[in-house]
Parts: sequence; structure tokens; C-alpha cells
Amino acid sequence: MNGAVLVALAATIGNFLQGWDNATIAGAVVYIKKELTLDASVEGLVVAMSLIGATLVTTCSGSIADSIGRRPMLIMSSMLYFLSGLIMLWSPNVYVLLIARLLDGFGIGLAVTLVPLYISETAPSDIRGSLNTLPQFTGSGGMFLAYCMIFGMSLMTAPSWRLMLGVLSIPSLIYFVLVVLYLPESPRWLVSKGRMVEAKQVLQKLRGIEDVSGEMALLVEGLAVGIEPSIEEYIIGPANELTDDQDLATDKDHIKLYGPEEGLSWVAKPVTGQSSLALVSRQGSMVQQSVPLMDPLVTLFGSVHENLPDTGSMRSMLFPNFGSMISTMDPHVKDDHWDEESLQREGDDYPSDGGADSDDNLHSPLISRQTTAVETVVPHPHGSTLSVRRHSSLMQGNAGESVGSMGIGGGWQLAWKWSEREGEDGTKEGGFKRIYLHQEAGPGSRRGSLVSVPGGDIPEDGEFIQAAALVSQPALYSKELMDQHPVGPAMVHPSETASKGPSWAALLEPGVKRALIVGIGIQILQQFSGINGVMYYTPQILEQAGVGVLLSNFGIASDSASFLISALTNFLMLPSVAIAMRFMDVAGRRSLLLYTIPVLILSLICLVIGNTVNLGSVAHAVVSTICVILYFCFFVTGYGPIPNILCSEIFPTRVRGLCIAICALVFWICDVIVTYTLPVMLNSIGLAGVFGIYAIVCVISWIFVFLRVPETKGMPLEVITEFFAVGARQAAIAKHE
Repeated sequence: MNGAVLVALAATIGNFLQGWDNATIAGAVVYIKKELTLDASVEGLVVAMSLIGATLVTTCSGSIADSIGRRPMLIMSSMLYFLSGLIMLWSPNVYVLLIARLLDGFGIGLAVTLVPLYISETAPSDIRGSLNTLPQFTGSGGMFLAYCMIFGMSLMTAPSWRLMLGVLSIPSLIYFVLVVLYLPESPRWLVSKGRMVEAKQVLQKLRGIEDVSGEMALLVEGLAVGIEPSIEEYIIGPANELTDDQDLATDKDHIKLYGPEEGLSWVAKPVTGQSSLALVSRQGSMVQQSVPLMDPLVTLFGSVHENLPDTGSMRSMLFPNFGSMISTMDPHVKDDHWDEESLQREGDDYPSDGGADSDDNLHSPLISRQTTAVETVVPHPHGSTLSVRRHSSLMQGNAGESVGSMGIGGGWQLAWKWSEREGEDGTKEGGFKRIYLHQEAGPGSRRGSLVSVPGGDIPEDGEFIQAAALVSQPALYSKELMDQHPVGPAMVHPSETASKGPSWAALLEPGVKRALIVGIGIQILQQFSGINGVMYYTPQILEQAGVGVLLSNFGIASDSASFLISALTNFLMLPSVAIAMRFMDVAGRRSLLLYTIPVLILSLICLVIGNTVNLGSVAHAVVSTICVILYFCFFVTGYGPIPNILCSEIFPTRVRGLCIAICALVFWICDVIVTYTLPVMLNSIGLAGVFGIYAIVCVISWIFVFLRVPETKGMPLEVITEFFAVGARQAAIAKHE
């Protein structure tokens, strides 16, 4: 976990540089227009050129990142930052300066688009929100430090705008060194390209543990989303409650579930009407929606979080009971079916997990041979006997120490089951089904029939849980691959699927379309919620509050006072972003938005009243100052970082870069529109009118979040995208009923 935090910190230097650049150009342009005698249009172009560059590069950054990787694009971003800083330091005329600003915009666009994506793909799910709030924190910190530098330089007799802009090359060089020498490639991207050995090594470095087989399996399963998805319910008990004379293969009421780690398995009994997640999917969210117009996905996601303990992100238990339900089967003991599979492959060479992995071998197992496939239960005419030790304890190791899988995050566990169906010719066809399990109720110690197995009941001290399951086809299961005798579910190397690049057709999949609606919608509404207008107006408000007069009494000129006021404004944001980091994975993204947006609305309404009603100069200054500070603090707590966090979480691995680039492109286009329409709106409808429009947009934003934006805190990325696919499919079914 420390590795993931350090990697995230290094990556967010790109956002630090963005904040630094925004502040330095705001200060340097005061001196640029004096030295180069620029008119208003060229002055605006110098400032906006980086915005234009960011918009242009975003159009292709996503698809390129999906093709060549995240890390090369971050390296390119750092190089562009460094090169633009050197050119701005030299700039002999405005034309060279414009080229430098364009290159700088390219670097900004790559960093803003890809850093949240990179952090989401490398961070553990339970602290992903906190780490993805770091870009907001470092960006605000960069602006604060840059304004402090500009303020100091403005006190000089002859401030140099070239030096102000050229200093950018120093932190960008540090960024370049860290990206090249320290930042690994995203493990999810490596898996998508079939580079399994590298992905495993990166995960070991990020997590600080050797056994990352479970997460590797999860990453492979993330390559396929929403193939015949459904929601099922199980009562689950540990496999080691079985005895040698119990035959699960002939029992129709029970199935066996296989986990990704060695020897991990459970006995499950399908039930109905027990799971709140399944109940919501059938009744609450899909058919009988309690809130009109609410997206069923919002209720579906919400049903998951209602069942999670409120323990905070850093110390969440992550499905502790599954962690203890470990089958302790001897890895050398094989059941009848494994013997049959082994006989079929006796002459084949299957490298194991111990250093002989090969990215070029289609049969290279993702995990050790003695994991899922060891206990593969394929119904057979003569049946088989489970080879499970008797009297094995649920809790292994020292007192109070749970050994084994702790799930895949957020109370979820990855598993597989064997499923059979009759083919068109009457023959039975079998295959694995992928299952994302979620604990719905606490552990129990009950005697009875809920988890009883043939020949006896669960002992009085037996342990079982109630779970909902997202069931779908695994990523790499197909008739073609099965004909090649793969080792087991999610065990075949994805080299045949790795060559497929990002597909525009994938954007038309129902789950992806719903995610794009959420991502694009929240980016548009964020940009039109008033942050640019309030930032534009802040110096004027603080000047009215008497801050400028106070600073002039200390002999500080008006330009220098403006820089200092901007530095103080950005400094106020830092504690608020820190609060957002603390609660992003506890309260959640949706809750933070729903609680902070009303404060933005109230602040904007007060600003409208202050600019339409004569309150007196002192009262007006006090009210305006309080409103601006509240707006800034609550914006960076919620609406500032969360749109980028959500966009980095809700898209499938294979098109994540492409979809995030689409959302980022919408962001930059809206930024351009707001920036260039603000002066026009100020002249036509005045300040009160502008703030009134922003307040209306914030009201629309709250409604949009309430009806359309689901809660994603603590959930693995693969589960989030599966939810979108399941929700879209069931909503479509409900619509046609």
C-alpha cells in the first residue's frame, strides 16, 4: 500500500505543474503586455494557448494511452513541460512564446487526463478515492507556491516574466526523472496487453507482497464486462466443512465456488429473497422505482453500500469471513477430475508460477496450477469425491490472525463456478462462470438446513454468510480456448485478445453508454457551476473587503497585492482538499457531492443578493468575502476532484483511456466556452445575473447527482463496470416487460 501511495504522489507532480503554470501565466501576463506591447486579443491568446493545446491533445490522448500505455504518455507530458519551460525562458518575441504555451498545453492536457486514470489503475480500491484527490491538492499547492514566488518577484525593481515562466522547467525535470526511474506501467494495462510477468512484478511492488495471484485474476477478468450478466444469491459456507464421503457433484442444491488463491473454495446454496442487492435488482430499482426518474443503477449501487460496515477506508475488513473460509486441501492431493485433465496433458509443458512464466506461451497459467483448476468440479457420470481434509480449522495461523484471501476490496470476493447447459444437439456443454461475491449479512453459527450438505448439517460452530453474486462469462472462456485445454478459469494467457486495441464500437455497449452519460454530464455541469466566475471575481471582492487597502498601508503595490490575495485564496483551499481526502473513501463520492453542492448554491444566491440589494459597503464586503471563501472551500471538497475521480472509475479497462479522453475533451471545451463567455455575460446581464445562472446550474447539478450518479467508494474497478453492465441489461429487460 505504501508503494501505491508513493507512486500516486509522484504521478500528481503533473497536476502540481498544471497549477503552477496557471498561476505563473496569470502573474507574468501583467509584465508581458507591458514589454511586448500586446493588445487585448493577443494578450488573451497568450493566456488561452495552453488551454487550446490541452484541448487538442486530449482528442487523441486516450486512444494512444490505450495502445502504448499510460507511462509513456506521462513521460511525454513531463518532457513537454520541460521543453516549454525552456522555450518560455528564452522567448525573444510573442510568436515563440505562443509556441511554448501550446507545448505547455499539450503537457497539461496529458497530465490532467491520464494522472487520475493512472492512479485509479494502480491504487487499492479502499484508498483509491483518497489518492485520486491528490491531483486537486497538488494543483492547489502548485498555484499557492507559484503565486508566492510571483509575489516575491513582483517586489523586485525589474521583474522578469521570462524567469517567472521558465522556472517551470525545474519541477518538470524532477517530474521527468521520477516518471522514468520510479513510476511503473499500469498493471491493468499490462494485463490487457498480455504482459503478465510484468504486471505481476508491478503489483508485487505496489502492494508490498509476493502473492498477488488473486488481484492478477481480477485484472484478467476485467478484460470482459457484462457478458450474459445476472445477479444471484447464495448462502455460503467453507468447503472444509465437508467430509470425504460427501459427493457434491451429484447434489443439485449445492455448488462449489473456487477462489483465485491456492486451495480457496466454498460450498454455496442458491437461494432467493435473501439478498438485498438481488432484491433491489428485481423489485426496487428495476421495476418499482421509489424515486421517479432515478437511474436504477443508483439504487443498485446503494444497496451494496448499505450493507458495508462504517469502519473507514484505511482499516476496512474487506470481507474478513471469506478470508477465513479457506479450504486447506493438500496441494499434492488431486481429485478424479484433475487426474483426468492431467492425463490429457501429460506430455504438455505447462510452466508454473515460480519464475518460468512466459508472455509468449498461450497456456502460461496466470496463477499456480494448484489453485482454481485443482478443484474443478465437472459433473461426470461416475461422480467424484472431494479431497478435503477433515477437522481443518477455519482460522489458521496465530491467535487472531486470519490467513488467506482478504477479497478484492470493498467486501467483494472473486470466484468461479462450473455451469452446464444442454447444447443444440442434446449434448451437455460446460464452462466456468465468473462470480463477484458480496457479503450481505454477518457471519452466523447456525444449525439447520440453510447450508446443509448431503449426509449432514453444518456443525453448531460452523460459519456461513449470505452473499449476493454478479455472475457472467469469464474474460477468457470461449469454445476456441477450451478446445486448447486451458488450465482453468482466468488461467489462460490473454495473448490472443491483447492485439485488439480500443474499439469505438465498445462505446455503444449499454453499460459503457450509461457510464459516458454520467461522466460527460458531471463534467459539463461542473464547468458551468461557477468556479471560473468566482475565481475571476475574487480579487475584486477582496479588494472591496479592504484587503487591498490594508496591504497598501504596508507599501505593497496593487499588482503585488493582487498576487498575494490570490496566494491566500489558494492557501485556503488546501485544508478543504485535505478534508476531502479524509472522507472520500468514508462518506463516498456521491454523499460528498450531495452535501457540498447545496452550500455552493447558497453561496451563489447570497452573492446575487449582495449585488442587487444595497447592504452598505462594509456589509457587502463581509458577505461577499464569506460567500467566496465558503464557495471555494466546499467546491474543492466535492465538485472539484470528484468528476475526475468518477470518470477514472466507471469505464472498462479496454476503453478506459478512450472514454476518459472523451470526458476530458468535454471538460476543456466547456472550459473554453465559460472562459470566453464570462466577459460577454458580465457586460450583458451583470454580475448578479451571472451568479444567478451559476446557482441554477448548481441546482441542476444536485438533481443530476441525486438521480444519475452512483456511489463507487471502495469497489474494485472491475466490479463497478460490471454493475453498469448488469444494471443496463436489467433496465432494458424491465423496459420491454
